[in-house]
Amino acid sequence: MKIRQNIRHWAAKKALTTPVVGDVANDKLVDLHTSIFLNKADEDRREERRAHLDSFFDATMDTYVAALEAGFPEAEAREITHVQANFDFFNHGWTEMMEIPGDELEPHYRRYESFFADHGITIDDPLGEFRPAEGIVDAPETPEKLETAEYENALAGFADDVYVETDDGETVVGGDLEEPEEVDPSAAPGLDDDEASA
Repeated sequence: MKIRQNIRHWAAKKALTTPVVGDVANDKLVDLHTSIFLNKADEDRREERRAHLDSFFDATMDTYVAALEAGFPEAEAREITHVQANFDFFNHGWTEMMEIPGDELEPHYRRYESFFADHGITIDDPLGEFRPAEGIVDAPETPEKLETAEYENALAGFADDVYVETDDGETVVGGDLEEPEEVDPSAAPGLDDDEASA
């Protein structure tokens, strides 16, 4: 998968792993991710999906922290959560919201298979053990879109590794970039006034 990485992503990592500010960062990042992905959906479908996405992304924040704790670099930990989201979108037939085409779900799963298996995550069960006890809010599916899927917002051809686009526009293969020193958690997306990409 091709993702961006800049100081705001490092700040999000710092915020989510810092006591007290982590709860605020979690809520802001959930709101941001919901907004980004709803904007890819048809306008008449957005509100019916909002609560589902809020509850789903809230659970993936726990996945992100668990992946960091398991030793994954920031970019890979974040990619893991995006792969989970794409599993969920595919299962709902929300192909216009997917970042990768459907035929690349399996290769993405295989790259993180050990982590996913440890936590009960599958394509059919994107949250595994991170599914909250109260469950996830339901939302209407659009399975008919799978029959004629265009994946209009997906980037194909990046299934073999994480491709990280840096601030200077360079694309680096592999997610183990050096973390900047003295990252300010208040620079995380949602904790300042600017909106950024997930």
